[in-house]
Amino acid sequence: MRLSLRLGACAATAFLSFAAMAQDNPTVTAPAGAVVGRAKDGLTIFKGIPYAQPPVGDRRWKAPEPLPTWTGVRDAGDPGRACVQPRPRLASIYANPPKEMGEDCLSLNIWAPEGAKNAPVLVWIHGGSLTGGYGHEEMYDGSGLAKQGLIVVSINYRLGILGYLAHPGLSAENPDGISGNYGLLDQIASLRWVRDNIGAFGGDAGNVTVAGESAGALSVMYLMASPQAKGLFAKAIAQSAYMISTPELKQPRNGEFAAEGIGAYVAGKVGAADVAALRAMDPETLTAEAVKAGYIPFGTVDGKVLPAQLVEVFDKGQQAPVPILTGFNSGEIRSLRFLLPPKPADAAAYEGMIRERYGDLADLFLRLYPASNIEESMLATTRDALYGWTSERLAHNQTALGQSAYLYIFDHGYPAADEHGLHAFHAAEIPYVFGTADRTPPLWPKVPDNATERRLSAAMNSYWASFARTGTPVADGQPAWPVFGKDEGYMAFAGTPKPGVRMRPGMFALHETTVCRRRAAGTLAWNWNTGVASPVLPSKGNVC
Repeated sequence: MRLSLRLGACAATAFLSFAAMAQDNPTVTAPAGAVVGRAKDGLTIFKGIPYAQPPVGDRRWKAPEPLPTWTGVRDAGDPGRACVQPRPRLASIYANPPKEMGEDCLSLNIWAPEGAKNAPVLVWIHGGSLTGGYGHEEMYDGSGLAKQGLIVVSINYRLGILGYLAHPGLSAENPDGISGNYGLLDQIASLRWVRDNIGAFGGDAGNVTVAGESAGALSVMYLMASPQAKGLFAKAIAQSAYMISTPELKQPRNGEFAAEGIGAYVAGKVGAADVAALRAMDPETLTAEAVKAGYIPFGTVDGKVLPAQLVEVFDKGQQAPVPILTGFNSGEIRSLRFLLPPKPADAAAYEGMIRERYGDLADLFLRLYPASNIEESMLATTRDALYGWTSERLAHNQTALGQSAYLYIFDHGYPAADEHGLHAFHAAEIPYVFGTADRTPPLWPKVPDNATERRLSAAMNSYWASFARTGTPVADGQPAWPVFGKDEGYMAFAGTPKPGVRMRPGMFALHETTVCRRRAAGTLAWNWNTGVASPVLPSKGNVC
């Protein structure tokens, strides 16, 4: 295994005397090489281990390459750099700028129980719209889950234009004629590293769970769909995933521009005539200029890494046949209001717009999202079209494969969040799962330190850890979490865990039918263009 105190620093400074470092700190010799970590509270912790060669210079926009085995011992006491990303908006509750970032960023972190043997492994993929974030953010500290007997791995992967750019020039230099998906290929490379090395840390390479939230959960779905990730994990956790339409490499489809066309457009906007000019640009400048040009990173349907649209892969049962734990938060959009369209003037205008756009589906829509409270209905519409529908679809899809599926909704609030209209906001469940309520970003509504919050966190931490161990979420002293199955069971987290069946009758059917009709048309995207922002839907005779 390989580790550097600071990725990209002189290699000589990263290697330390084996004898000197091994005296008081845990040392592991893995197939990748020897690394020394830190012991703390019954855990052994290793940070900043590179899992692939740095994607710099000519390696920018190429698949990650394996590292050669190193000699000597690498110090794994500090995390590596975060991948290059825009400077965050400081007013955001999610803003938590990394201390250091750079292109030399493909590293991972490990939390393991002391003396672990054949322990289950959870690989955490951070969120951040495929644009920002990093695996060593304090809120993702794996100590709490590791104390449940797991080995927790968090990763960094390429972001933004550096991680997802497709471009005709890049496709031309690739043996398969494809480009894009570099951040996803990084994630696959990290899973291969785990497969080959985690046994040295006491982990079971045959019992790996991939887990993530938001863009991390989108990544989990990409991994489930990618043939290149086949066999690298045994279970999946997708928190607030969104199965939206994705650009295809060569052709416009489903209302999306071709990914290569997007790349060529952005290259022109940043003043780069060709791939050589793009590679010559400073990574932070390029990232910032791409954002100004309107570039939004997504995976690319290229027929190789991502063979088809996610909905198509999952409909055909070609995704990874693994158990899944998936769900969403009741207040997802309360902290993501930029996804909302303008509010109609009044109830009559709202109802008229819905009837115009949804036709024969309008009565069901208005029953679920009535005109009596337009703001709440709009928040719920976008939430369900993105996150609720996706979560339930994943549960249906995996159940159809004969796999266990466990669905949840997080509906828990607390004063600092509720007072600011942020009840159960997007990502609010993360510190409960990790047990890191005291390590949230600076402007995050602070979770109170009281018995209610600690009990809920302990329950969620236990359910998630149990699922990673066995594929069944169980928590001592808490209710049994019903499998989704034919009764459509789920668990609600609202103060205390409470099981139920058929979470929101009609919700899934409405959004599934909407997406189905858009897919059949072939010219309409499905994402946050929902409700009053929806295009006029094709008639009910036009179905997929």
